[in-house]
Amino acid sequence: MVITHPFTFLVHFCNMDNGKKINTFRAFQNRNYNLYFSGQSVSLIGTWMQRTGISWVVYSTTHSAFMLGLTVFASQFPSFLFSLWGGILSDRYNRYKLLIITQTASMIQAVLLAILTLSNHFVVWQILTLSVILGIINAFDLPARQPLIHELITNKEDIPNAMALNSSMVNIARLVGPALSGIVLGSFGAGICFLINALSFVAVIVSLLLIKLPPHKATPSQKDITTDIKEGFSYLKNTPSISLVLLLLAVLSLLVLPYDTLLPVFAKIVFKGDATTFGYISSFIGLGAICGTIFLASLKQGASLKNFLLINITLVGIGLILFSQISYFPVAMFFATLSGFGAMSQNTICITIIQVKTDAAMRGRVMSYVAMAYFGMLPLGSLIVGSISHKIGAPDTLLFQGIISLIIAALVAAFLRRERLRQEDIPQLEEAEDTSVEGI
Repeated sequence: MVITHPFTFLVHFCNMDNGKKINTFRAFQNRNYNLYFSGQSVSLIGTWMQRTGISWVVYSTTHSAFMLGLTVFASQFPSFLFSLWGGILSDRYNRYKLLIITQTASMIQAVLLAILTLSNHFVVWQILTLSVILGIINAFDLPARQPLIHELITNKEDIPNAMALNSSMVNIARLVGPALSGIVLGSFGAGICFLINALSFVAVIVSLLLIKLPPHKATPSQKDITTDIKEGFSYLKNTPSISLVLLLLAVLSLLVLPYDTLLPVFAKIVFKGDATTFGYISSFIGLGAICGTIFLASLKQGASLKNFLLINITLVGIGLILFSQISYFPVAMFFATLSGFGAMSQNTICITIIQVKTDAAMRGRVMSYVAMAYFGMLPLGSLIVGSISHKIGAPDTLLFQGIISLIIAALVAAFLRRERLRQEDIPQLEEAEDTSVEGI
């Protein structure tokens, strides 16, 4: 058997089990997706190394939790501001070429960051400026990268599998990247972390150049952007089953999910560690996220996602409360893993519910609102968390976030109970008509 692509052997191996076909990795049978996955796997590890390195450098330089929050704000809020424009470009122009441009720009940003830190003559505002630049690049990169997967898959039935593999790829990078970053930070310094990230972009750019796609057909401009925005907002206003989940995602992103902003403080102050300790904490959270991916992928068809959403919001609250109060590192890492599990799962469940319930004609606009809710609230939350932690300390801030998560879980439980009682009053015929979406 001749192996022609990076993951072809994995496909052949996992598709044979006593003569029964297993489809876990079937998306790798697509040559273009195979190449894309290979390059992105390397690049994402470098991205997480850089993300970890920036947080450590800023905190080591300033010793300020507020500056940690400001750093996250600087890197993510521009994505909120420009994501709508990125979506428009992605719809109207060649996504493949746009992705090559954004990946090249990201590599240049990493090189500048590496030069800046290796010179040992930098101030924090320079790092923040480069973080803002990366945030702007990501605003155009993400809307091009996600839809491109549909163009890379020959058999459209493999698209859900490709999306699941993508989620696994991101979470594995979140596990491996911070751990490697901690080792490199402790031995060689942040500049080498950023340089490794710059080199990792070579892999993804080469893989993109090897991809073969049919000629791009330009999509003519349709309505103006203002009309599209108004239609999307009206649709959300008139569809509470979607808007309420979107609101929940925004609240969680603002008040709960920015907990990882404070991880450098825990590594250095609470656990009396160094950059390696920080890397380990981030990796255990990544391990929890991977477990969450596997858990969601193994759910049976028809499982109630709303019930699992409630469970995961509760798990995040419990994980954060106990992590914030335990100073014994091995035990604390268990609760860091629990927090990562719950956080990843609740995000994925919210987005899945929104995608399933949204009309096909409105899906793009609704998902742009999802991106705006996430990229808008998360950096604002990081700024708030950093400011509060500066006054009351990281452990108490994280404890407060855990309590908020449990309060949100209680409100969700009350809503689900009321919704269940209301459904019991629906006539039998209407219940039968709703069977297809009951699991959502």
